[in-house]
Amino acid sequence: MSYREAYQQSISSPEEFWGEQAALVDWFRKPQQVLDSTNPPFHRWFPDATLNTCYNALDRHVVRGAAERTALIYDSAVTGTKRRYSYAELLTEVAAFAGALQQLGVEKGDRVVVYMPMIPEAVIAMLACARIGAVHSVVFGGFAPQELAIRIDDATPKVVVSASCGIEPSRTIAYKPLLDQALELAEHAPEAVVVKQRPEVTAELVDGRDLDWDVAMSAGRVQPAGCVEVAATDPLYVLYTSGTTGKPKGIVRDNGGHAVAMAWSFPNVYGCDAGDVWWAASDVGWVVGHSYIVYGPLISGATTVLYEGKPVGTPDAGAFWRVIEEYGVKALFTAPTAIRAIKKEDPEGRLVGEYDLSSLQTLFLAGERLDPDTWEWAGEKLGVPVVDNWWQTETGWPIASNLRGLEPMEIKPGSPSVPVPGFDVQVLDGSGNQVPPGSEGAICLKLPMPPGTLATLWGDDQRYVDSYLSAFDGYYLSGDGGYVDPDGYVYVMGRTDDVINVAGHRLSTASMEEVISRHPAVAECAVIGVADPMKGQLPRGFVVLKAGVEADPDEIRDELVARVRAEIGAVAAFKEVVVVGGLPKTRSGKILRKTMREIADGKDAAVPSTIEDAGVLDTLRPVLRRE
Repeated sequence: MSYREAYQQSISSPEEFWGEQAALVDWFRKPQQVLDSTNPPFHRWFPDATLNTCYNALDRHVVRGAAERTALIYDSAVTGTKRRYSYAELLTEVAAFAGALQQLGVEKGDRVVVYMPMIPEAVIAMLACARIGAVHSVVFGGFAPQELAIRIDDATPKVVVSASCGIEPSRTIAYKPLLDQALELAEHAPEAVVVKQRPEVTAELVDGRDLDWDVAMSAGRVQPAGCVEVAATDPLYVLYTSGTTGKPKGIVRDNGGHAVAMAWSFPNVYGCDAGDVWWAASDVGWVVGHSYIVYGPLISGATTVLYEGKPVGTPDAGAFWRVIEEYGVKALFTAPTAIRAIKKEDPEGRLVGEYDLSSLQTLFLAGERLDPDTWEWAGEKLGVPVVDNWWQTETGWPIASNLRGLEPMEIKPGSPSVPVPGFDVQVLDGSGNQVPPGSEGAICLKLPMPPGTLATLWGDDQRYVDSYLSAFDGYYLSGDGGYVDPDGYVYVMGRTDDVINVAGHRLSTASMEEVISRHPAVAECAVIGVADPMKGQLPRGFVVLKAGVEADPDEIRDELVARVRAEIGAVAAFKEVVVVGGLPKTRSGKILRKTMREIADGKDAAVPSTIEDAGVLDTLRPVLRRE
């Protein structure tokens, strides 16, 4: 089937299209009804079907003769540890921990919070929850106690699973004191806490509440758990994303629609299948980790790489290339910020040439806007297609991409290519009318969204409607602005609040960043709009230079101002550029432009819980405020 045929069928006959894709999943009770739209705007997929997600990720491959195929490769660059798990071995571990959870009283529908670093036990805990029908909520390891407490109170877990520490290139972070503090702050008290002791730090356990992971596993091995049958509409997990009110939003992912979306998207979007070695260099605390470290590859029978390390500093900017060579990785998925970090340390790409990357066929990038300079550098150095794909925590899988398994297409720099089958992408003006091709507006998804997208927000249907579905009747508001060109390619120009108004002219800060990022001395940049009494807003640029650049910062500033003026025009009123040591980012690599803008405008900006290094923001604060 061609892309055009698949897309047209998915939009005009979604029940027929997704009814066919349901065959990619093993069901206890096959769906007779594909879509239930009797309670709009809540649309539910496969409402009468039952299945088990863990069975689809592990058991069925063992049953069908792939027991010895490698399921998971663990590579810890920070500890020097490496381990491979076959499908049979991973199943044994998961069934044992699932049995341990059952002995701790965890039943179908109960929640389990997972607060762990990038170690195999995190994946085992997630799959164990899915095995017994429990709902996992993974919180990024090392999150601040206050933020962890908020999530514990919202999810009300019966058990929390953690580890004694996480390991960064320059330090070890003890998790248990953070968790203990969170449990003191939280109103909800879990019945048990399971802790994986790592050799770098030994955690103190609380008598009567805390249990050593290895002790729990030995008990679980006595009574390993079987797969519990759940409804396709039952929740698989809750994943929190930051909310505008300060209270995080618990994205609810169901079992059935999610399994079908993973089973279809992994081969069709990413061009990988059973037996292929796939690496998503993300974290299990993010949606990418859920979808494409754990569920997507394992449901498809592939080998997935779990990497504990950084793109630079563990030990150098060749870390990613070492992993690709060592395991024969076919496709790598990471964030543009990882490639920019590598490019900053090794601008000539010399370390690329020290490794055999012949196995690599595609580099996928997502998580933030992909600037053309990073796209071009990666493609030139690696010699493979560099594929942008655009999606959100809420959607769970790509909204727009270049479908390498279904029909590879021409790649246009700056575009994640075309809408993925199932996603009816429309660009609307302020009145909710479709705009013509090439015109910018709010990027929206017409309901119903495809399987695998969020069902609601945990315990708060009304907030789901208010946050996403109330702006335009019958549409999901993505929060991103952009346009679709005459060829059907989507261009995402950034969050709608990254459009600034300079003397009545609406200008995209992303387009200015695009111009700046092409300068040979610039490693990464951010442009924000700051309040101005005369023009409403004015753009300010902040740039980080590549390693080894010795040019005068004033010269670079003048060149950048001239470039923006030449390519965007004097209307941009772009006059101010500051060279800085670093930009504040989330742990997933997104630059905190909104926080920067609030500080520059003199507001009392709250530091997001997702920030990777608060020290960068502290250093930048006086620059933002012109102190």
